[in-house]
Amino acid sequence: MSIRYHLGKFPPTGIQWECLIPLLGPASAALARYDGLLQAIPNPQVLLAPLTTQEAVLSSRIEGTQATASEVFEFEADEARFTGERRDDIREVLNYRRALSLAVTQLSQLPLSQRILLDSHRLLMSGVRGASKDPGQYRRIQNWIGAPGCTEETARFIPIAPQLLPDAMGELEKYIHTDAPDFIFQFPTFTSPTFEKRSGIPIPTARRVLRVLREEGILLTIRESSGRSPALLSFHKLLRCAEGLVDHP
Repeated sequence: MSIRYHLGKFPPTGIQWECLIPLLGPASAALARYDGLLQAIPNPQVLLAPLTTQEAVLSSRIEGTQATASEVFEFEADEARFTGERRDDIREVLNYRRALSLAVTQLSQLPLSQRILLDSHRLLMSGVRGASKDPGQYRRIQNWIGAPGCTEETARFIPIAPQLLPDAMGELEKYIHTDAPDFIFQFPTFTSPTFEKRSGIPIPTARRVLRVLREEGILLTIRESSGRSPALLSFHKLLRCAEGLVDHP
């Protein structure tokens, strides 16, 4: 039996936050070290460029591309050396990198929003697979997840109906910017007035991050080419920039 999108049940309730408590301190410390390292470098892009490219290669590989990081660098030095499918694969990787850069630039002027997500998607799909599938727009057809060749009736999961997407994304955007209390920090462990100073943990965002990532993954909002899945990792990094936790993704 197909499972349909849980309409009207966002944000979810009953998440077991206790298991996250021991992870918050080390995660925050690692994040602080990372941001401190970037702040100490005159031009952080010197360090970030190859790392961003490698991440773009790995993320694009999930979608079936075969390009390597070395080939991407070679392509940028001499585009004429590459033709056919390999050239197209490299362009997908470069689009991924450009889309992330665009979103970070926009975050310096705008809050994390639907506009930023759609603008990034428009650039991501420009001139590559899926360029004809409404880049920068929410899907207008019903999709589903299941075995190859399955129908809507035999699919494992059926995402939200397209006519409901705008309102659902509006609710998601509203939630991102809601100053709701973070219940995980209402445990007795976190009630001490000196806790934040002792732990170094910034304004708590764990609950909102997890919910947003879960919702973004389930909504399957944008019509993608074959095999393309939501870029949750990139979305998480953009959220960190939007929260002001780091200056670079």
